[in-house]
Amino acid sequence: MEKIEKKAEEKRVKALVAEVKEDFLRRQRERRSLERGWQLNMNFVSGNQYCDISPAGEIEEEDAAFYWQSRKTFNHIAPTVDARLARLAKVRPTLNVRAFSDSDEDLKTARLCSNILASVKNRVDLDKIISEATLWSETCGTAFYKVVWNSREGKVIGTDATGHPVREGDVSVVALSPFEVYPDRLTAAGMSEVRSLIHAKAVPVSEIREKFGVELPGREISDFSLAPYAAAGGWKRTSDLSAPPSLADHELLIERYTTPDSDHPEGRLEIVAGDALLYEGTLPYQNGDRGERVLPFVRQICIPLAGAFFGTSVVDRMIPLQRAYNAVRNRKHEFLNRLSMGVIAVEDGSVDAEELADEGLYPGKVLVYRQGSPKPDFLDCGKIPSEFNEEEERIINEFLLVSGTSEISRNSSNPVRVTSATGLQLLIEQDTNRMTVSAESVERAVKEAGKQILHLYKQFASAGRVMRMTGTGGDTEIFYFHSSDISADDVRFETGYDQTSEQRREEVLTLLQMGLLNDKDGGLSDETRNKVLDALGFGSFENARDISNLHIRKAERENVLLTERDAAAEDYDDHALHIVEHTRALLSGGEKDAATKERILRHLEDHRRRKGE
Repeated sequence: MEKIEKKAEEKRVKALVAEVKEDFLRRQRERRSLERGWQLNMNFVSGNQYCDISPAGEIEEEDAAFYWQSRKTFNHIAPTVDARLARLAKVRPTLNVRAFSDSDEDLKTARLCSNILASVKNRVDLDKIISEATLWSETCGTAFYKVVWNSREGKVIGTDATGHPVREGDVSVVALSPFEVYPDRLTAAGMSEVRSLIHAKAVPVSEIREKFGVELPGREISDFSLAPYAAAGGWKRTSDLSAPPSLADHELLIERYTTPDSDHPEGRLEIVAGDALLYEGTLPYQNGDRGERVLPFVRQICIPLAGAFFGTSVVDRMIPLQRAYNAVRNRKHEFLNRLSMGVIAVEDGSVDAEELADEGLYPGKVLVYRQGSPKPDFLDCGKIPSEFNEEEERIINEFLLVSGTSEISRNSSNPVRVTSATGLQLLIEQDTNRMTVSAESVERAVKEAGKQILHLYKQFASAGRVMRMTGTGGDTEIFYFHSSDISADDVRFETGYDQTSEQRREEVLTLLQMGLLNDKDGGLSDETRNKVLDALGFGSFENARDISNLHIRKAERENVLLTERDAAAEDYDDHALHIVEHTRALLSGGEKDAATKERILRHLEDHRRRKGE
């Protein structure tokens, strides 16, 4: 009976592996034309611009019409992409979690979630990951973030039976190229409409052995869509087609994610490599709102297309202009070559034609021609037609039109000769507005990734975790928290931006000049002055010359202590500052708990007594 069940299980596993691989091949065939378009974009950005997609659907080099034809490349796509990447590099939203109310519990939760996101951002170098994803989205139109829980990350908390270290686990965020992601249908408007998604990538067999404990023979993989980083420089040029680079000892790792349905309420995840089934089970992550199991992927696009899952790129729009620009410049250079070198007309047999063709008419050359025959003469090639310059200028203007950038961004020049600061600022704002769609896509992607990060911590950080965070006033604090302390569903995300010191200084000075920071007496309170100096970058200077900020921090620590037990005031306390901070804690939710309220009131009375009121 056991043999029959074992044989039936082996047959089921074999059929499942075959079904997953066939599903992957079907999705690959459906979007083959999209992949070739992405590959063409990559070639144009990298400078290989004399190629196109053949009727057979492959990238082919374009042959010159004549052997003497100039085929230089004057790449305007690469600097345009660089300018857009530089502008989008400023879109680095910091995920701030805002509390729903002024209660201490909600404020504590919001602060904890904000610091968790800040800690993950620094640990995984999220800015670098966003830059990598933005490069893919600007080149190919779409990029993805994969947000998962990696059990092999984090601190070591013990060892297993084999002596290997056991870690507490942590969040892992990676940027994915569009070549690796295969949705179940290409007409899905977003990730919410995708019911099944395959993540396929060529990985070393040693990595599969280490992660899944399965030994595979490995093979050479040279398909561009499976190994887009195979060539030198990262992008495979069409000139490499004669000997395409390959990855040795690799295997295709296919991960198929399926969202929950009536048959599988918790979703499905199948992982296949070669002919082996590496994993089969439910979706492991409760990373959706209200704890649902959703796909651990976040999409980022350059320009959306109606009714399409994958977006388009400005490179797609610039390729026809780049072809036309290359043609104009090359024909212009050919004309200049005719003007500078000349076209010589000779009578047949009057000179040594081969010698003249090889050496030309260099300065000082003695030209011997047959007696009685006319002398060789240069033909009149005329002048360069003005249409060349006009067409070149028109194409450059169209580059600016379709790319979403201006000469201010690309060349740091002002073509309209605006000299006023207000006028220049308006031009810069208009330039920024043209890239709003791409910038908003980055914001939404980072915001969604932040939500998934918090959901993963809430799901997997069940045991107590210790994290170093930045506390109020800039000091470093150690927090001990459980997953129950994280409320990923009851917080509101705000995407802010990391300002430069100059921008922050200008804003603070403007607020000071307008008097918005003054108190009712028209001056600056000690607390406000501390915060202003801290915003201007003089926090340490202020701490050295005024201890009021230290009193405020001590009062904040006492507020936390008073939620559990009584605390006595000290004679050396600045009682006025302490009374303000304790009253703020009382009004921001401390009165909801009767015991906490009584302790704060007793502590306030202690301060008033010592102050002599």
